[in-house]
Amino acid sequence: MARMIAIYKTPKDTAAFDKHYFEVHIPMAKKLPGLIKYDVGKPPIISTTGHSDTYCIGTLHFDA
Repeated sequence: MARMIAIYKTPKDTAAFDKHYFEVHIPMAKKLPGLIKYDVGKPPIISTTGHSDTYCIGTLHFDA
């Protein structure tokens, strides 16, 4: 299995981000060839590097 991870910083307007991400972005991403699973990590997100501005993490799982 192959994975692609997208890390998003906290947007100025979290409500607008969430609306676009869940209603537009994810449905488009789910059409990617070979995609078998799509996970979304939302706050609280703990960083081992000390970054505190991470808002969302998307993990796409592909059939390799």
